[in-house]
Amino acid sequence: MSTYLVGDIQGCLDDLQVLLDTAQFNPAQDTLWLTGDLVARGPRSLDTLRFVHQLGDRATTVLGNHDLHLLAVAHGIARNKPRDKLQPILDAPDRDALMHWLRHQPLLAEHPEHAFVMTHAGLPPQWTLEQARAYAREVEAVLQSDRYLWLLENMYGNGPDQWDPSLTGIERYRFIINAFTRMRFCYPDGRLDMDCKLAPEHSGEAGLIPWFQLERPQIDKKMIFGHWAALMGYEDENVIGLDTGCVWGNSMTLLRWEDGARFEHACPIHAD
Repeated sequence: MSTYLVGDIQGCLDDLQVLLDTAQFNPAQDTLWLTGDLVARGPRSLDTLRFVHQLGDRATTVLGNHDLHLLAVAHGIARNKPRDKLQPILDAPDRDALMHWLRHQPLLAEHPEHAFVMTHAGLPPQWTLEQARAYAREVEAVLQSDRYLWLLENMYGNGPDQWDPSLTGIERYRFIINAFTRMRFCYPDGRLDMDCKLAPEHSGEAGLIPWFQLERPQIDKKMIFGHWAALMGYEDENVIGLDTGCVWGNSMTLLRWEDGARFEHACPIHAD
């Protein structure tokens, strides 16, 4: 039995299937962990959702910003942008079932045996792992309740950009969502930057620091994330970044946890 981890799929299902075949992934005994952003800008977002859904408990995915945006689009809250290539999902006969399944996925997931925790974008430096668990569950509870439309309608925005445990209501939920699904850089005081998507060496703005390089409480598990395609993958003693920009014509990376083996597939350009 093997545990495989993969970065953002973004509708690039053919590329994922090449990797799974190369690694000899067996859904009868192996498990697949995905860093979120299953959809948007690639050619097969609907099929990707169906594939992960049909894997059942053999797959674990966290929610990414594109997944949350899809939920907003599907419920008439956000505009459907043609470049996101979401229309097949919106027209699908199983659309409602897939959207119900998607909004019941976590913002943070932990492996029950292996020492890793996964979110889409990362863990902000102000939080312990115990706090991150609790804050993820707060938002997940709202998203899975009859208040989910209110949350989807009000989740957009870049503020507040600094965590304060006294935050309440939508400002609290928005910070938690942004931290888990949109964060890349922080300022030295822990404020989130929501604008820069470049690699650290090209950021050009003084004071911006990758979230994983700020001082933080000790976490005894490896932090697995995606979201930051410009990093083209990253690993140090604390984190592993797995988004290597498949949808942009770079590559998709699959990691086998047990022995650290990596499988990489060069991807054609899928995004417009």
